[in-house]
Amino acid sequence: MLKITLTKSTISETPRNRATVHALGLRKTNRSVIQEDTPVIRGMVHHVKHLLKVEEVDGVTKTRKRKGKKALSAGAVQATKPAKAEGGAKATAKAPAKKAPAKKKESE
Repeated sequence: MLKITLTKSTISETPRNRATVHALGLRKTNRSVIQEDTPVIRGMVHHVKHLLKVEEVDGVTKTRKRKGKKALSAGAVQATKPAKAEGGAKATAKAPAKKAPAKKKESE
């Protein structure tokens, strides 16, 4: 397992480097995450090594925080969104605007 710490800010970095740091699970400076030691993670670390401090740790298991909605209780009904109209168009289409009648010119 690897303990990866973001030591420098990503403010002046390219969007690709910011995305790599974000994909490693690092959001703020001086924060650490534990990642498995795989070639993919090693490649990501190598890509932004100037921003990170990496340590190998033993005997640590990675735990994931639960994201998303809380579990529904028994008997609770989940609200659903109304279905969209077919074709992506609105259900009630407006009629085209009517033109004002043309004025007749009086001949002299």
